[in-house]
Amino acid sequence: MTSARSSISGSSSAQETLVAILASPELARVLALCSVGTAVLAFALRHTIGTAGLLSILTVLVALAIAAFIARRGLVDWQGLLPISLLAFLAWATISIAWSHYQWSTLGSVIYLGVFTVLGIVIALTRDTIQIVRAYGDVLRVVLAASIVLEIFAGVLIDGPIRFISIEGNIDRLGPIQGLMGTRNEFGLLAVVAVVTFGTELRTRSVPTKVGVASLALAGLCVALSRSPVVFGVFFLVTVAVAALYFLRRVRPDRRRFYELALFAVALLTVGIAWLARGGVVELLNANDALSYRLEIWQRVELLTDLNRLEGWGWIGRWRPDVQPFVALANPSGTVPSGALNAYLDVFFQLGLVGVVIFVGMLSLAFVRSWLLAGRRRSIVFAWPALVLVVLLASALAESTLLTQWAWLTFVLCCVKAARELSWRSALSK
Repeated sequence: MTSARSSISGSSSAQETLVAILASPELARVLALCSVGTAVLAFALRHTIGTAGLLSILTVLVALAIAAFIARRGLVDWQGLLPISLLAFLAWATISIAWSHYQWSTLGSVIYLGVFTVLGIVIALTRDTIQIVRAYGDVLRVVLAASIVLEIFAGVLIDGPIRFISIEGNIDRLGPIQGLMGTRNEFGLLAVVAVVTFGTELRTRSVPTKVGVASLALAGLCVALSRSPVVFGVFFLVTVAVAALYFLRRVRPDRRRFYELALFAVALLTVGIAWLARGGVVELLNANDALSYRLEIWQRVELLTDLNRLEGWGWIGRWRPDVQPFVALANPSGTVPSGALNAYLDVFFQLGLVGVVIFVGMLSLAFVRSWLLAGRRRSIVFAWPALVLVVLLASALAESTLLTQWAWLTFVLCCVKAARELSWRSALSK
């Protein structure tokens, strides 16, 4: 009897210890770092340890994240309020398995999307915004620094490409460089997010000044060396957004609504003018070749989209070069692009008119909520989600990066954080 009681007591003690470890802030911090790091380095990991290795890492992270969330459920101010628009988009992508022209690929892609969604939700619910910013800062410092080191190794020391991670070794010619991200556009967009992150760290004094300044200089160098017209355009828009937020945060609260609407009207007018003068904008950014390439892809995608306008072809996320109809969308060199190079058109192609309406509504709600929080909350840390969403939403016009991996994880984080702070369901329940 005594032995049985001792066994039960020991088992109970071990269970309590395990729960304490899973609920600890230290584990939450490590999970956030590992999740963001894996999402950012997904391309490099896939091309070094293989798809099986990457999926194994993600499986472990998801299992730990779910276990940690369950252990911390009593500490999380959640109230079951996840963004309905996000849930609707995930549901429609899942339902598309039923009519997909490549059902097994859609099933795998939905699960892959779900993995990053779960990681993003758990991080958003278990970490404060400043803790999330710090996690991104730590990861991006390492990734950008490692990218520059590898570019120097390829371009200067061995004077040749590192093909298995798609580094061309052009740093001796001042770019374009791809770093650990596979393409110059994705590398440059990550660097713009890094600029926002490091700037937020500096303003909140989360890191020593020397570290913050050096980090900003590194991110700025990476943006410049990407030599990407898309990245330069996004960086300009982020600069404008920073100026607009700086102005809004200094307006009297009773006048803020007027200026928010005025800025919105100015933004719409600017977009209209930019569209009318798009030829000059393209010339200014020296983006004729990039635009011609995109127009060719968009035209081919539109032809296929017309065949399934309402429901789409089925969710795939990043295009598969071994699956029809993507094989038919190969460029003249025979390479299948990773996406339609426009996230909105890509969603229209994969999920149809219904999917793109849900997608645009989801992005709009997340951005408006984040922007309102950034303009009204006292802490500067609330500007980070709004500015990061500017990067993701603007880049979605010329890239499909938003739909997968680090960009999707980052969007889910911002979306859930904004919904928790400004939810119409919370307002109705009060």
